[in-house]
Amino acid sequence: MKLCILENDILEGELAQAYGGFGAMFIRLFENAGATWTMEVFNTPLGQYPASFDGYDAVLLTGSGADSFSDEPWVVELRRQVTALLAERKKLVGVCFGHQLIALCMGAPVGRAPPGWGAGRLTYDWHRQDLPYSADRTQIALLASHQDQVFELPPGATLVASSDFCPIAAFTVGQKVFCVQAHPEFDEGFSAHLLDKREDTLGEDHYQRSRDSLQYGHEGHHIARLMVAFLENTTVKT
Repeated sequence: MKLCILENDILEGELAQAYGGFGAMFIRLFENAGATWTMEVFNTPLGQYPASFDGYDAVLLTGSGADSFSDEPWVVELRRQVTALLAERKKLVGVCFGHQLIALCMGAPVGRAPPGWGAGRLTYDWHRQDLPYSADRTQIALLASHQDQVFELPPGATLVASSDFCPIAAFTVGQKVFCVQAHPEFDEGFSAHLLDKREDTLGEDHYQRSRDSLQYGHEGHHIARLMVAFLENTTVKT
């Protein structure tokens, strides 16, 4: 199994020192979930792509501080690349910005979330008990940080998770696409840093509620196991 990670942001300062980058965070996440793959990272804002995607079994798109619908040249190029990958039926995984960009390339509307920022630990209804490790699951708690959302399911997609705040929180398209709005790769320290950075934007009440929510833990490990099973074509439902 060989995974191409398209890293769609550049961490700086304390976050870069502590976490390396989104690509490194996903490598650690998957290795902790038991993956023993070859994983290679390319930073798209820097114009980095593999010479060809043919040698990869799947492609993962990370989050970003950018908008998936942006006219920034690197985002326009990423949409072009993802549209081609979809046409080739390459297996794709998208997280946050990646989730939104894949949905957008499939024809779903994406834009600013009417409720504003989703931040901290959020709880979602779980709709896919048929997925691996999900037989008894009805909800999931994940760490989020986004102000954009997917408004409708892309054609052919099946809803995996939702909430009143974020109706399209995760979806699959057959065995080829797995997308989630929240961040399984985050830990509480990373989320706390982002919340502190956006305290003025969020407002005191929203900031404090989001900050307090981090004490209750999250289930990013479950999404990691699901992604590993999806990428390895595992169908076990325990």
